[in-house]
Amino acid sequence: MLINERVKYEPTPDNLSATFAALADKTRRAILARLSTGEASVTELAEPFEISLPAVSRHLKVLERAGLISKGREAQWRPCRLQAGPLKEADDWIERYRRFWEESFDRLDEYLSELQKEKKDAEGEK
Repeated sequence: MLINERVKYEPTPDNLSATFAALADKTRRAILARLSTGEASVTELAEPFEISLPAVSRHLKVLERAGLISKGREAQWRPCRLQAGPLKEADDWIERYRRFWEESFDRLDEYLSELQKEKKDAEGEK
């Protein structure tokens, strides 16, 4: 017998993992892109998607638990705002690997240049 239970998102003390988990979904990335232009209500955030308001709310909860957004309260309006701090932490983490790959490609470029020079020198001796 197969039981399919709804998976609940639980916040984790590992902020980086929570950030990447939240960014793993294209709808959440689109919501963050929209919020990068300014605050918006849940209804405004839901407009471009063909999903229900409760589904958008669930996406917002994941983003909020990851610290990527905050919800305010202004009279009847509850604006969502981007909180870029966790994105900066993720960028800093990725930057270490970017430097690694850039240095690796630089070494490869130097090696290939040496091979080309050796080939030219060998052809010149013939």
